[in-house]
Amino acid sequence: MIWCSGWELASTVSNAGGLGILGAGSMYPEVLREQIKKCQAATDRPFAVNIPLLYPSIEEHIASVIELGVPIVFTSAGNPATWTERLQSHGIKVVHVVSSVKFALKAESAGVDAVVAEGFEAGGHNGREETTTLCLVPAVADALKVPVIAAGGIGDARSTLAAFALGAEGVQLGSRFVATPESSAHQAFKDRVVDAGEGSTRLSLKALTPVRLLDNSFARQVAAAEAAGESPEALQALLGRGRAKKGMFEGDMEAGELEIGQVSGQIRQLVPAAEIVQELVREYELLTQGMADQRFHWK
Repeated sequence: MIWCSGWELASTVSNAGGLGILGAGSMYPEVLREQIKKCQAATDRPFAVNIPLLYPSIEEHIASVIELGVPIVFTSAGNPATWTERLQSHGIKVVHVVSSVKFALKAESAGVDAVVAEGFEAGGHNGREETTTLCLVPAVADALKVPVIAAGGIGDARSTLAAFALGAEGVQLGSRFVATPESSAHQAFKDRVVDAGEGSTRLSLKALTPVRLLDNSFARQVAAAEAAGESPEALQALLGRGRAKKGMFEGDMEAGELEIGQVSGQIRQLVPAAEIVQELVREYELLTQGMADQRFHWK
């Protein structure tokens, strides 16, 4: 959710009864501090910050969440053992994002409070093994004692109920909230997500950090380079700096990197974030009351 989840989206989700998460991977340290303060002013409910552990200014981000009293931190893309104990010593719950049983076990050994098992369908934090959520979640749930949160391809009550049946104790929705008025993504990116159809994304950049990209000129360049067997160094040069910002935040729909999950093919229009949370809860309650034949249509 880099460039997509700022204080407006996070606070709205928390106020609606979910757990809003600030995507700190796209934020300079001073920007994250400002975003945390704005989120705290907009909600009196818990919210979290997601911090990629390979972020260059990780120490400053960690210091900010501790100083400002953020209650929950989601970590990703790195070794959770590095920061978990320090965060927990300040009363902060730590949740780590994983894409395999191997990394889930390492996260549990590092002492995390929970893990997010994120499958192949997701927009980011994908595993090179391409394990789907349907396979990953039960495998991780069987292997761990800490709670498991399912992610990847989850966008409504049906997929939420399915995740619980697989052994998850919670769900994380990312792509579904990109197409909201409160998302900090550029309007052109939101429109492209709404226009996306089945098969509009593909998992790319596995030699670097696997992400799922919407089809555009940049994604086709990446696909051609990968098909030609280009080196990780060449792919990094093609990616360059600021490619995600150019696409998702600044609205360059051809030269920018457009990360989104497969559920983008089911999103039909922009829906307020609070309405998404409320509808998910309402429809989930209907399903669990025995209305399994009820069909819900995405907006």
